[in-house]
Amino acid sequence: MQFVLRNVIRGVDRVNWLCGWLLALLLLVMTVLISWQVFARYVMGDSLTFSEEVARFSMVWMTMLGAGYAYRQGSLISVELLSDIGGARFANLLRLCVAALSCVFAWVLLTQGWNITGRVVSQTAPSTRVSMAWLYGAMPAGAALIMLNALAILLDAFIKKED
Repeated sequence: MQFVLRNVIRGVDRVNWLCGWLLALLLLVMTVLISWQVFARYVMGDSLTFSEEVARFSMVWMTMLGAGYAYRQGSLISVELLSDIGGARFANLLRLCVAALSCVFAWVLLTQGWNITGRVVSQTAPSTRVSMAWLYGAMPAGAALIMLNALAILLDAFIKKED
């Protein structure tokens, strides 16, 4: 059983590795587009029509995917007062409760995000003329990554408990 659980966790870590590279790529795209926009506006005297919109879409995707990625890394902001006061055992229990509640929250975000994404498929973005579903799709994608990482945190705790 532990072998299967460890392979699942390795699979989640591979997804996070790919997500990390995707986040870096999105940051690169955003940086290049914003720099290009500044250059075009102030040097060439004519601003681009699509760069702000694509940069904004990239930022939304970075935020949603970055939240799931940072959750697995333990990089999200947290209030550690209760875990410091309660001791190690209470801190572990609290971490598991937070992971379980994160799964529930991510499930709600996933289902509602999927619903909203389905509603905006026919709408298009003003500059790029792509479907707004590409923008709204960041919400269910980020929620799926949060849920996957919360489950990995729970599986990590289960494996450590068995060891």
